[in-house]
Amino acid sequence: MTDAADADLGGLIGTEIRRLRRAAGLSTRELAARADMSQPFLSQIERGASAPSMASVYRLARALDVRPGDLLPAVHPLDVRVVRAGEGERLPVSDHPQAAAGRALLLRNVSALEVVEYDFGPDDEIAEWFEAPGESALYVVAGALEIDIVGAGTYALGTGDFIHFPAGARDRWRHIGAERTRVLFTTSVPR
Repeated sequence: MTDAADADLGGLIGTEIRRLRRAAGLSTRELAARADMSQPFLSQIERGASAPSMASVYRLARALDVRPGDLLPAVHPLDVRVVRAGEGERLPVSDHPQAAAGRALLLRNVSALEVVEYDFGPDDEIAEWFEAPGESALYVVAGALEIDIVGAGTYALGTGDFIHFPAGARDRWRHIGAERTRVLFTTSVPR
């Protein structure tokens, strides 16, 4: 995926956030406060100057009382999408400047399923708390990480391990070891 395509995706997301914010009668300051982000950063997202991380997309969706997928470009039911190795929109896992970026394999479809492949190393930032509105699952393709889940504990996962957790669970990831880790993260988006 080219930088131009990434910018186009960010612009489409920003345009939809602005449309939904205006429809809700909110100012950028009000929406930023509800989404726990700065008003200048929200303005950058709406103008397409910055692409939101997945965590920001979920916070904005919750603040606008919509599904996260509603902020993303729609895929028409008859569309077929193939994402080749090395392609796919890059989505940062957090708003941190050194955040690891995931490769979006499926942003939105009729089953309301989101799939993102993350590939990160020891120096990439991934430790932001995250809360998905739907059930989530993570499969470790290679490497190792720990997942903290509020109220459930900490789980060390290695290559081939799988974890599933319920809607609304707050989770945070930590890289383990010196090698890169690759995971497939899937979450359902309640309709």
